[in-house]
Amino acid sequence: MRLGFQFPSCYNNFMNALDLRPSPIVGTWYESMPKSLAAHVDEYLAAAKLPEISGQVIGVIAPHAGHKYSGAVAAHAFAALRGLSPDLVVILSPFHSFAPYQLITTSHQAYATPLGNIEVDKQVMEELQKNLDIPISPIPNDKEHSLEIELPFLQRVFKNGFKLLPIMLRAQEEDVAKKLGKALARTLKKKNFIIVASTDLSHFYDQQTAHIFDHEMLRCFESFNPFSIFEAEHTGKGFACGHAAVAAALWAAEKLGADKVQVLNYATSGDITKDYSSVVGYGAAAILKTL
Repeated sequence: MRLGFQFPSCYNNFMNALDLRPSPIVGTWYESMPKSLAAHVDEYLAAAKLPEISGQVIGVIAPHAGHKYSGAVAAHAFAALRGLSPDLVVILSPFHSFAPYQLITTSHQAYATPLGNIEVDKQVMEELQKNLDIPISPIPNDKEHSLEIELPFLQRVFKNGFKLLPIMLRAQEEDVAKKLGKALARTLKKKNFIIVASTDLSHFYDQQTAHIFDHEMLRCFESFNPFSIFEAEHTGKGFACGHAAVAAALWAAEKLGADKVQVLNYATSGDITKDYSSVVGYGAAAILKTL
């Protein structure tokens, strides 16, 4: 069983010396033992049956609940990244707690999971900040799950070493997402990257109602119109806790040549728990450059 790309011992010593962000969710939201985590993620990826994807994948949209709830759906997004070898992975996620900042990143040098450490690309973060007039505030020991939960999938899909650009959006305003997206596009223009937008869909409606809200939000994603995402959210036609993260990803992707979003899979927590009275919606999609 492949447990990931094997770095030289000198690199491992360097990574062990990094200031690591401590995980608040390992062992609860996902497996704590490396072999078991790798096996479970690989099972999700192997079971993901993708439709035909036409175009170059430059990003994905993935859910962020615990792996036992949304892992099967998330796997469809990450399976679409097989065969790619990015140097940099940008993860845009919501920030579910309160903080007096609009945009947040970790102050630590790397994220730790049972599958290894992923170094944060501080140089690219500085470059992004120069392109953006909104501060990206580094904080220690954040408790945000929506960014971390995607990491084991990335570690299993990508065989090469990659660095991380983690950005959490507490502000859900349209102008913040648009400015971030455009600044990201300028920053990523000549880099070998993948963008991951982390979001769940509606929360705690019955299954039938959730389907209505979720399919409307997924339709907005597929329209490749970030404004429609905010309109759906503000008018109550659809919901996504990471709607600003998805919108920012689409604004960046459009500037980088993408022109299509393709939904790859959809389910709810009720499909796992069989309790359909109060569910959370999960969608997976690919962001594509088809021209």
